[in-house]
Amino acid sequence: MSNTPAETNSAQNITAERARLTRDFVVTRPGYYVAAFRKIGADARFVWTFNLGAGLLGPIWYGMRGMWNWGLAFLILETFAWVQVIRGLFGDLAAAAWHRIGQIEGTLELRRQQLAAAIEKNSGKIDVYQRTVQSLEDAIGGIRLEAEQLEASGVWIALAGALALLVIKLAQAVMANRLLERRFSEWLSNPSIGKGMTPWHIGLSVGFTLLVIGATVTHYSFPGAYGVLMAFPTEGFIRLESIKGVEWFFDFCVRNGETLFDAVTTVIRFVLDGLEIIFVTTPWMVIASFIVLLTALSAGLRAAIFSGAFLAYMGLLGFWEKAMTTLALLGTAACLSIAIGIPLGMFCARRPRFYAFIRPIMDFMQTMPAFVFMIPVIAFFGTGKPAAVVTTMIFGGTPVVRLTVLGLRGVPENVREAAISYGASKWYLLTRVDLPLAGPSIRAGINQTIMLSLAMVVVASLIGAKGLGEDVLEALQYANVGQGILAGFAILFCAMILDRIVQGERK
Repeated sequence: MSNTPAETNSAQNITAERARLTRDFVVTRPGYYVAAFRKIGADARFVWTFNLGAGLLGPIWYGMRGMWNWGLAFLILETFAWVQVIRGLFGDLAAAAWHRIGQIEGTLELRRQQLAAAIEKNSGKIDVYQRTVQSLEDAIGGIRLEAEQLEASGVWIALAGALALLVIKLAQAVMANRLLERRFSEWLSNPSIGKGMTPWHIGLSVGFTLLVIGATVTHYSFPGAYGVLMAFPTEGFIRLESIKGVEWFFDFCVRNGETLFDAVTTVIRFVLDGLEIIFVTTPWMVIASFIVLLTALSAGLRAAIFSGAFLAYMGLLGFWEKAMTTLALLGTAACLSIAIGIPLGMFCARRPRFYAFIRPIMDFMQTMPAFVFMIPVIAFFGTGKPAAVVTTMIFGGTPVVRLTVLGLRGVPENVREAAISYGASKWYLLTRVDLPLAGPSIRAGINQTIMLSLAMVVVASLIGAKGLGEDVLEALQYANVGQGILAGFAILFCAMILDRIVQGERK
């Protein structure tokens, strides 16, 4: 069935418009790319095309076209191939072997002198020195043979590198047009994607590629030839002055922030003392019954039975008081983290700029090793339980903020708009729409905060925190395997109980 003139004209118009857009996108060699894109678009299967410029320039071409993900991958592969080629042709492959031979020859000369002296004195160590000299001479012979083999393999290394480079160049040339056509299709729906080859991309691509390949090839082909490639150029006084600056800053904070640190310590001690009274001094059967009942209400009868078994394990093995001390410490850190984190997350959810400001701070809090930020904590709060609580809050307080923001931002806008259209106030919208819908995410944040706080139990014991972490630390110090394993299981069971209570199946 033949097409009507109108359909033919429409198809021609579409083709002409696509050709115009292609020219606008590629800028250079428009005729070639119009034909290549038409060929690729006409078949859903992989279409073989060959872009000579992409093959010759390699990662430079991909970078100039803004396809940095592919450009960096090809740059790594090409750098490896160029290293093999240059090493094989011009590099000193046996440099390390000859260096070892030189070291052994120095030792051999000393042993020969000792042997000559022993022969002259007719010493009883003549046989020992003879065996040592013979062993060193055999070692030199073996290393020398290895060095000669390495030098002879240079041609084959260069050929293997050249073959790998050829394969990489062919892959770049074959894939270039298809990848550029895919980028062109993305540009049609998203004009913010760069088109053509901007001077910025050209300069960055050429400079970065030449720097990476040149420095890498020189370093691996001629090791030790340029000291700047071996170690970062620096001076000792820079580190010393930096240390003095950091120490001055912390001294200044300690001198001028005593009131603030005392206030924080007072709040922490108030909460911690209250929880210790509840968990430690209250009769064990009251606390155990309360925890089992709370688990049953939150997660069901099966979870309550397991919680009772876990509590019995702690009590029978003598971990009850330390477990309750750990829960008090953990509860203080978790309560303060949650009390600060959820309101902060609610504030950040509707203020993207403020969240963008504090997000790097939270990244720092989570990624900085605990032993590092314990140093300023000890400087500000000393050692003991308040410092342990602050350390635990720094490490475990960020998930509740992040997941509160995630949950509130995930509330469907149409639901919020419907509530607003019915006259909902801001308070009603927050308490009856946003928070209930974001509840699962917020509970997950609370759960993660509690779990990360428990992970700090052993670390916090280093700065004076009591509880189960102290038993684990003693086991590490004195290699007491049994005590460490039993205390570790007690910490695990505390985590499982809290997890079932917070993430219970029942709402």
